[in-house]
Order: sequence, then C-alpha cells, then structure tokens
Amino acid sequence: MKKTFLLLTVYFIFTGSLLAQNLFPLLGGQRVGTSVATFLKIDIGAEATAMAGSYIAIANDATTLYWNPAGADQVDGNSFTISHIEWPVDIQYDYAGFIYHFGDLGSFGISLGMLHMPDMEVTTEYHPTGTGAYFRYYDSFAALTYSKKLTDQFSFGTSIKFVEEGLDDLKMRGVMVDLGTFYWTGFRDLRFAVSLSNFGPDMKPDGSYYADNTEGTQIKKEYESFSPPTIFRVGAAMGIFNTDEYDITTSFQINHPVDNAENAVAGLDFGYMKHLHLRAGYRINYDEENFTFGAGFLIPVKPVSINLGYAYKSFLNLGATHQFTLDFKF
Repeated sequence: MKKTFLLLTVYFIFTGSLLAQNLFPLLGGQRVGTSVATFLKIDIGAEATAMAGSYIAIANDATTLYWNPAGADQVDGNSFTISHIEWPVDIQYDYAGFIYHFGDLGSFGISLGMLHMPDMEVTTEYHPTGTGAYFRYYDSFAALTYSKKLTDQFSFGTSIKFVEEGLDDLKMRGVMVDLGTFYWTGFRDLRFAVSLSNFGPDMKPDGSYYADNTEGTQIKKEYESFSPPTIFRVGAAMGIFNTDEYDITTSFQINHPVDNAENAVAGLDFGYMKHLHLRAGYRINYDEENFTFGAGFLIPVKPVSINLGYAYKSFLNLGATHQFTLDFKF
C-alpha cells in the first residue's frame, strides 16, 4: 500500500510539473524590469533554495519569515538563522532571522537582509579607467513578524518590512507588508500555504534632478516611481515516505509575480536518520534557472540543535550561486 501511494504521488508531481510547463502562458514577460527592490525576490535559505524555492508550505527555521510569515508559529522551538549567498559578479547577500514563541500569545520574529558588493570606482568619459573616487551600492531590509495558530491546523502571519536601496548619494525607501496562511489538512502531513509578499506603495528615489528640455534649458524633475516586487504564492507539501531511517518530503508551488510571467517550482527532500538531508528542485517557466540541489546536516547538541545547509543554483548565462545557512534551535 505504501509503495503504491508513493508511486502515485511521484507520478502526480511529475505529471503536474509537465502540464504546468506546457500550460503556463507567456503573458507577463513584458512586465520584466518594471519593479524596484528586486533583491527581495532572491531565495533565502539553503533548504529553500535547494528545493527551488518551493518552501512556503515548509516551516523549518527562521527563513520562513521571508517565505511565509504564517510559518513562524509552526517552527519547532525558537530559531535563529543566518544565511550567506555568493551571487554572480562579486555580489553577496547576508540574511539573519530570529523567531521566539510566546505560548498562546503567538510567535514574533525579526529578520534583516542586505545585498552588497565591493565599492566601485567612478569612471567618466574623460577618465574611463577611473577617477580615484569610489561609490557604494547596497539593498537592505528589516522586517517585524507576528504569527499565531488560531487552531491546531491553521495559522496566519503578517510582516511589516522596511526597505532601502542606495546608489552613491541616491536613496530610495519604502514600507511593504507580507501576509500568509498555513493549513494542515489532516491527511497524513499534507499542508497548504498561501502568501503575499512585498505588497506596498510605489517607491522612487529621494530628491530631484535637472534635465534639458526641448528648448535647451534645464528644468527640475522628480524621479519616476515604480511598484515593489509583489508576488503571490500558493503551495503544498507532504511527506510521502517516513520510517525510523528514511523520510521523503515533496513540495509544489505556483508563483504569480507582478513583474514577470507565472511560474512553478517543485522540490524534494530526502532525509536519512533525521540527520542527513539531500535536496533537489526544479523551476518551471524560468528563463535562466532550472535545476537546484543541496544538502543539510543536523548536529544535536542539547539543549541546542544546529542545522548546517548548503545549496547550489546555476544560471544559464551568469554562472552559479552558492548559499550557506546555519540554524540554531533551542
């Protein structure tokens, strides 16, 4: 019976993936490049990245603050997570999240993230090799999260996110909101989740600039505003095989971004003796990305358990990214 159920589940996942790949419209591709603060779309957490971002229905550590705030009250124990991403062209992303449970009151979380790179030298048409001056570019956010279980099966969560982008002396700031729900169906450990991330007003740089008009004189202008990278996600996850030695968890998720075409992701987590995990994922209807994989290792050091995670993701034209995550539960 278990073998039959396993085969049917795997068949359903792969069939659904192929259908989604063929049925997803290409509509939305014309919206590429219409949002600001796109660093908020970078996958956070080695486990999530290794499973291709199919993660809103899996709440294992404080990276769930990024994926689905409703998962904060689902995490076993308090969690402190740090993650580091080696992005292409010397770009790096650092994340830290913390979840603390207050019993019946619910759970609170705080998360911070920064995308940064080495300072770049200023060049001009007269000094193409550099003027000797340098400028800085960075993106950052800070978020406060609240999550609570309304029943044993259902929880909700919300985050308020403060976002800033900086390029030399230009600054752009905004406030966004994340919303999420998490539901256990009661069938085995099947759960569904829905999240809305990065919802908020348009953003534009502070200040103004001068530009020539048709008459050749300079006039003062305001910077144009752009929408945040809002994304709506619906996902499900379930353990399809579980013994004292092995366990297998699958997940599937559909994403609807405001600045690109709809897409889907599927993930697989194979665990051995509850300590070693091998993970893989596949992205559907992505131009640059497809397969992802990674691994994790649990070190139980009572009263703290430590999870080490690694994820590899390749781009067709930009090369590969590497992500390392360290989680402490207590």
